[in-house]
Amino acid sequence: MKTFFQNKTVVITGGSSGIGKALVAEMLQQNANVAVCGRKLPALEALRNELGNPKGLFIFTADVSKEDDCKAFIEAVNAQFGRIDVLINNAGISMRALFRDLDLSVLKSLMDINFWGTVYCTKYAFPAILASKGTIVGVSSIAGYRGLPGRTGYSASKFAMQGFLEALRTENLHTGVNVMWVCPGFTSSNIRNTALNPQGQAQSETPLNEDKLMSAEAVATAVAKAIAKRKRTLVLTGQGKLTVFLSRVIPGILDKLVYNHFKKEPNSPLQ
Repeated sequence: MKTFFQNKTVVITGGSSGIGKALVAEMLQQNANVAVCGRKLPALEALRNELGNPKGLFIFTADVSKEDDCKAFIEAVNAQFGRIDVLINNAGISMRALFRDLDLSVLKSLMDINFWGTVYCTKYAFPAILASKGTIVGVSSIAGYRGLPGRTGYSASKFAMQGFLEALRTENLHTGVNVMWVCPGFTSSNIRNTALNPQGQAQSETPLNEDKLMSAEAVATAVAKAIAKRKRTLVLTGQGKLTVFLSRVIPGILDKLVYNHFKKEPNSPLQ
């Protein structure tokens, strides 16, 4: 796998924590040049210092919900490395609230970051990826296959992401560009702590036992292998794979199973 990524340029959005941070470390280990963006410069600088200030790491402050930021980021990467081989659209945010209770600005925020952030970065990186016959990746979720209660905006944004990427993949069947999406199951990361409540504020807690979840590092390793194999999709964890399968064969029964599962969460909005 190190041969595959050797001297390639990998672009990662939202790389200062969670799966994104693990992806940055993984790609550097694979001898790739890595460009990463995040909204907070101190977090990016802390990442760089933690990784030992590697020569092949380029950091850039950008909010992917803003088109101009995405354009500036991709232009800076091209100027720094002269090429883009892999774009990993990882930046994302979640939510936890019933639709009837939340402010619609919450849904808009999720669509702006999770969906439009993917579209913006992909649009501006596409010419370079087409030239390198590289790979575009979207870090989606099981919520992109199965709508989850209390996460209407999150599910909608991930369904939109996957639909966009599937159409883009089909458009590029004969261009040499590979398009894939990755669906981690429940993964130990910061996304639940930063998930938005009904008023659009970070809930600052997780309803899950993070110690029992798949690690972000394991996800990053699996993603790297899937990119090297130019896969179409990657669904992780047994629970995730089972959910995708059941959503196709017994969707009505799965409605009840999913409802009961999320109702049991601590402080579930379904209670």
